[in-house]
Amino acid sequence: MGTVPNNYVFKALDSFHYDTEETVVALNYALSYDAENTMALTLMGRVYSEKLYDYTEGILYFKQVLAIKINAFEVYEHFINALLWNEDMKEAEDFIDFALTVKGADKAVLYSKKSVLYEKLKKYKKALYFIKEAKEHTFNTAFMEIITEQKKRIKDKMPKKRK
Repeated sequence: MGTVPNNYVFKALDSFHYDTEETVVALNYALSYDAENTMALTLMGRVYSEKLYDYTEGILYFKQVLAIKINAFEVYEHFINALLWNEDMKEAEDFIDFALTVKGADKAVLYSKKSVLYEKLKKYKKALYFIKEAKEHTFNTAFMEIITEQKKRIKDKMPKKRK
């Protein structure tokens, strides 16, 4: 793991949101120097799942990252997103439950994703419970605002009570 692959990873990170071609070229260079660079593999998985909507291919990259390094935290959120988008609910739930046991994992993000899982399953009370858990583990004002918006969205979806 030298600085050359990392330089290409930085280039890929820099261009990720606006130039997919440049991102992929940089990632291919990074992976040619270090085929097990977890950040490069994670970004490649993101290209497939977020830019090309090929969730299956993205998931394969994310699983490769986890096989190399189980506590590669950069992959957790993106792997869960791809599983949810691909409607692999059971696998997403199992991975979230596992990730919550890993020391150093961002518990707030994981509980937030668990909330999204239950929202997709239309189990809104359970989704709100995990929003509460996410709030307890959040130490970031910007993320707290995201969670608050997520809570509002879920509440809007809940059936209205009749009097």
